[in-house]
Amino acid sequence: MSATPATPIKLYRHPLSGHAHRAQLMLSLLGLPMQLIDVDLMKGAHKQPEFLALNPFGQVPVLDDNGTIVADSNAILVYLARKYGGEHWLPSDAVGEAAVQRWLSVAAGQIAFGPAVARLVTIFGAKKNADEAIALAHTVLKVIEHELSRHAFLVGDGMTIADVAAYTYLAHAPEGNVSLDAYPKVRDWLARIEGLPGFVSMQKTAAGLVA
Repeated sequence: MSATPATPIKLYRHPLSGHAHRAQLMLSLLGLPMQLIDVDLMKGAHKQPEFLALNPFGQVPVLDDNGTIVADSNAILVYLARKYGGEHWLPSDAVGEAAVQRWLSVAAGQIAFGPAVARLVTIFGAKKNADEAIALAHTVLKVIEHELSRHAFLVGDGMTIADVAAYTYLAHAPEGNVSLDAYPKVRDWLARIEGLPGFVSMQKTAAGLVA
């Protein structure tokens, strides 16, 4: 684990991106100095040559740690955990690391295509199948509710990057017409994360919605 960097870590992001928020949340939970650089997705800034030089896929977030460039939100979580976090954020034993990786895959799979897509439809008007996304969201929420009936966090009783990866789109699932009323364990888990020192929420949209 490295010492706190002398210069702020740059985070290229969009303020309403849940993927970008999970990177910002991790930086904040670790108490790391950061410089947020907003990328204007509506004007296509993420497809310009200077941004594509950072991430050829043209997606936020991208992290620049004094010249070390890391793209992809889950990759950023792994990098920050390994370089600046303690063992509890990302266990190094085979079983513990595999357990965390399982949830990183869920965050990039069922959560991304479920509650995240449902929110894209309502907040950004994306031309996606809202009904399919909502159904998938409830499928993954049922699994997570069961998991959280056995322990406080997704991987045991301590916070890991698995929780950071899953948090944002589940917390904001109601914005995509995905109710959390039937998932008390999930709501308790969200509250535990929101009560942590360093927690930071996403910015509100101009319409007053938390996005």
